[in-house]
Formats: sequence, C-alpha cells, structure tokens
Amino acid sequence: MKINAVVIIATLTILNSCGGGGSRSAAGSGVDSDSVAVAQPVQPLIERLPDTAYASVSGLAYKVDRLADSVSGEVCSLADLYADAPGAFTFRGGIQRCADFGGKVSGTPSEIKVEWVFRTQEDYSETSVGRWGGGTGWTGQPLYVEWPDSSLRRLRETGAVDGKFSGKEIMVGSIYGSVYFIDYETGAASRKAIPVGNPIKGTISLDPTLNGNLYVGQGVPGKRPFGALAIDLYKNEQFHFFAEDPKAQRRWGAYDSSPLRVGQFLFRPGENGGIYKLIAQPGKLTMHSVLRYTVRGAAPGIESSMAVYANYGFTADNHGNILAFNLDTMKPVWMYALGDDIDASPVIAVEDDGVPYLYVGCEIDLQDAGSAKFVKLNALNGSEVWKADIEGRRKNIEKKHFDGGFYASALLGTGNCEDLIFSNCVKNTNGQNGVLVAIDRRSGKIVYETPLKYYAWSSPVRFTNERDEMFIVTGDCSGNIYIINGKDGKIISTASVGSNFESSPVVVGNTLVVGSRGNSIFKIKIQ
Repeated sequence: MKINAVVIIATLTILNSCGGGGSRSAAGSGVDSDSVAVAQPVQPLIERLPDTAYASVSGLAYKVDRLADSVSGEVCSLADLYADAPGAFTFRGGIQRCADFGGKVSGTPSEIKVEWVFRTQEDYSETSVGRWGGGTGWTGQPLYVEWPDSSLRRLRETGAVDGKFSGKEIMVGSIYGSVYFIDYETGAASRKAIPVGNPIKGTISLDPTLNGNLYVGQGVPGKRPFGALAIDLYKNEQFHFFAEDPKAQRRWGAYDSSPLRVGQFLFRPGENGGIYKLIAQPGKLTMHSVLRYTVRGAAPGIESSMAVYANYGFTADNHGNILAFNLDTMKPVWMYALGDDIDASPVIAVEDDGVPYLYVGCEIDLQDAGSAKFVKLNALNGSEVWKADIEGRRKNIEKKHFDGGFYASALLGTGNCEDLIFSNCVKNTNGQNGVLVAIDRRSGKIVYETPLKYYAWSSPVRFTNERDEMFIVTGDCSGNIYIINGKDGKIISTASVGSNFESSPVVVGNTLVVGSRGNSIFKIKIQ
C-alpha cells in the first residue's frame, strides 16, 4: 500500500490547530493534546460549510445534549486524517466510505488463490438472541496497518508484539466476542486476541493519528454490560466502555457503525438513536455531546457507518432517513426520506462540477415486495439528482425473514468504469438470489445486473490493471468469491472458498483479506 512522504509544513499547521504538538493544548479547548502525532500531507483547502437548516428537517424533532460545555465543539481541522494513513483504518477506508483501497492487478485476473487461513474461536452457546459461533458477520471488514518504525519500536518495548512480527497487521472484530490480530505476511497471530464480552458484527476502527486507540462496537447483547468500547493497542488493554445510555430513545445498545475521527473528535452513531461526539486522546475518550432525533415521533437507530465531507456528517437509519448534520454544532442540516430501512453506508464522491454527491441504497424490509431504491443526492443540500429502483422482495422462511435490497455499500467506478457505480443487491425473486448491479452515475440508468449464485451482503471491492481496466471482486452469502469485469459485468472466475461471506473485504495490493461466518479469516490473492 502506498504511503506518501511527510510534508512538514502541513504537519505543523494541522498539529498546531488541533493541539497535536507535544504538550500544547487544542486551540481554545483546554484539552491535552495527543502524545503521538502523525504527519499529514498537504490537502486542498476545504471550506467550512454553513451552519444552516433546510426545510427538509422541519419534520424532525431533535435535541443536542452538551456534556463538556467548557470545550468548544468546533472541529479544529477539516483535513482528512485517513488520507495518508498507512493502511485501511475504518470501514471502506476513510471518511467518504469510497473504498479506494488502491487494489492493483496485472492483465486480466482469473485466479482466486487462498494464501492463508486464520481460525477464530467459536462459541455456539444459546443466548437470548441466538447462537453466534465465530468468524465475522456483517459488516465485519478487517483493518490493515503498516506500523511505522517509531510505533513498531513502542509496540515491541511494551511487549504488545514480539520480535518476529513483520509490522504489517490485520485487525478484525469477531462474532465470537474478541478482536483478533494477524500478521498480514504469515497469517499467524501477531498478538493475543482481546476479548470484549459480546459478539462484534460491525467494523472496528483504528485512530488515524496512530495514538494506539482502537474503537470497537458490540453488536449482540449476549450478556450485560452491552455497548461501545476502546482499546489501547500499546498496552493491549481496554480503557473505555460506554454502556447502554439511559437517555437513549431506543433500547438497543448495539454499535455496528464504524466510528470516524475528525479533528480532535471521534464520531460514533449508535443503534439507540444517538450520534455521539467524543474528545479523542491517547488512552482516553471524553463525551462532548450527543444528537438525538425523532421523525414523526419515532426514534430510528443507525447501523450504517457515517460519511463526512468538510464539517458535514451523513448518516442513514433503519427508518429510511438520510441525515446531514453539522459536525461543529451537531445540528441537522437536511434530511431525505428513502422509504425503507437503510443499513448500507453512504458514499461521498466529489465529481467534475466540484459538488460532493451522496450515494446509498435501501433494503426491502418495511415493504413485503416492491423495490430497493438507490439514490444520488447533492450532499450540500439533500436535493435528489436521480433515484433507481431494483425489483425485489422480503422472503419469509419459517419464523425468520430475510430482507431484500442493499445491505452492501456502494463501490465507485474508476478507470474505464469511472462513469459507473456498483453494489450487491438481494432480490429474493428466485429463491434467495442476488445480483451485482451497475448504475450510470450521471443518469441513474441501470447498465447491467450480473446474477450471483446466492444473495450478497458483502460490499464489493475493485482492482485496476496497467491499462486502467477495472475488475470487481465480491463474495456472496454461500461462500463464493467472484472476479467480474467491471465494464460489461461478465463473470471471469468463481471459487467456492468460505461458508458465508457477510463481511466486506479489505484490499492490499493484489490481495484481499475477508472473514466468513464459522471461524475463518482468509487472505486471497487475485492474479
């Protein structure tokens, strides 16, 4: 993975404004700075967007609770801290959730080769919410980090890793209820697994300043307490736990959303209807404020991972609302109703006209049969550019129901597919079938649907070759991995690998690492 050179002037500007320079405090905040500062590259200046509210939020009732009144809520820097992080530190790689992992192949790839398999523990004990086993669930994306020398020395000095560790590490939260650490090169454990008490379904998140903070959300209340936590990776121990919030408007304390660090703050949406803003420091999290809202008297929960552009955050909830809010004030800016449960994460793309656009699709859940809608919105004001419909239905099997539509987050096209956007969609029209759908980004026209052997919740990833041709790799919920030509949707190769790929992959070079239900994490080479 490419790691850009350090730019000292930009570093000093960012660290001075955010209080990352040694013992200095964040400007006007009185908050101690990070003790470990990571240099950032020069980035285009992003203007702060206005603190405004469009008419679309008139049907929304909200309250912002401030818990740290003496600390300014203004995000000190809008620079993308993930842009040159040495790896993939959060779901879909960064603040825009665009999955730009930089995957590369030579020629036309046709081989799917398993390089190693890492086994998690399993536990099939009956709980009030079922049996979970091991491996990974939805979204369950692994993280990848290439530890810089200074961090690697510290990890070895504290005994967090041993001298054989390559410095390239995979981290993944398991539905067994532990976070696992794997040497990317060998597939061996790079350090001891850290138990967190309950199954993890979502994607964990590593602080991009490399201060050692790893943010974890529990997904299933096998036991109490139940909530969100943070781990100090330099000590390999938990330092923070946020249990079920007594002020929450929904009594479901899961955190499948992958948190984001912006400036001095960590933003963490919850399935309890709250969006939490915390002051992030090495080995310490302090609650700053929380946004809670209801729409037509009901409080929705958030399973998707929020995206960010400038000082606006974008979330999608299980009542079908897409919400933009101001990261500084936590106040809503605009809202758009897509009409059904949204678990997929919004994707932001700044296009040729300089405008940021938001792409996301919904499920077929509140409907029985109908269509999964996929929408493109102007991210500045929430206005609809186009909306596409994919036919499908919810499928009832015995006492369970399997929703149709988009569990997967969208994948932006690049190279010869720059005009397209892709996602996996569950149709349930012929058994439990699904498709990879390609949509024209300008018109919203469906360009093709590629049938998969089974439905897919996993989000697709991309690889490009020396001719700038794009290839899509994705898994389905029956354990198949596909290589698909992005331009025409033709399947080039398929391999039966795991038991159930609900989880999304992380891409490193010409490999991907992805977990499956059961107990297996795979490193797979695409060539």
